[in-house]
Amino acid sequence: MKRIDVIGFGPGNYDYMTIEAVQALKEADVIVGYSTYVELLKKIFTEKKYLNTPMTREVERCRMALEEAVKGQRVALVSSGDSGIYGMAGIMLQVVQAAAAEVEVHIIVGVTAASSGAAMLGAPLMNDFAVISLSDLMTPYEQIMKRVRCAAEGDFVLCLYNPKSRKRQEHLAEAVDVIRRYRPEETPVGLVHKAGRADGFCEITTLDGLKSADVDMFTTVIIGNSMTYVRDGKMITPRGYSLEEV
Repeated sequence: MKRIDVIGFGPGNYDYMTIEAVQALKEADVIVGYSTYVELLKKIFTEKKYLNTPMTREVERCRMALEEAVKGQRVALVSSGDSGIYGMAGIMLQVVQAAAAEVEVHIIVGVTAASSGAAMLGAPLMNDFAVISLSDLMTPYEQIMKRVRCAAEGDFVLCLYNPKSRKRQEHLAEAVDVIRRYRPEETPVGLVHKAGRADGFCEITTLDGLKSADVDMFTTVIIGNSMTYVRDGKMITPRGYSLEEV
């Protein structure tokens, strides 16, 4: 059966790749991906054939992958993080279905920024949480802010992806204004920059300090709920366990 592996390779560091992802990349004849991700993988899988496109050319990448698979090549279509979380899994399935192609699509799980970022901060996602992208390239701005409001009102820990870009500077501040209707300004906020990469680091601030914080597209923002606290430099959201001895 002709096959495409849609692979989430994590943040880009080899240590964050799953064994299944590494094995699939080793077995691939062709690796297809966004240009930046291809450059990361070239440093690790040096002997592979690579095909790449710039940002916003996701459908084109999927068609390139499908074309190679139809030729009989073992194809790896890559996403950072997890391919099923703001990644390439959904659109690859849609492209194959639209073409009525007899190609198996195998989704390979990866470590998403929420997980890798939370581990650097401590344990902020120990209870219910919501992941929301602030990018309005694919989702209308009004719908994004509705989701932010509902998650804040429901006391979810919020994990914000794509908080800022060069063209989109105000969405994060506007999201903070929405969240502050339901949470005090001293609510802990974790900022993880380039999670899981060699130059990655994290810091902890508050909801009040978030507007003026140094944040970009490579930052994952984790905003605590009403129970989240910071102790010994760790951000913790209790799950409800009792520490009292029985």
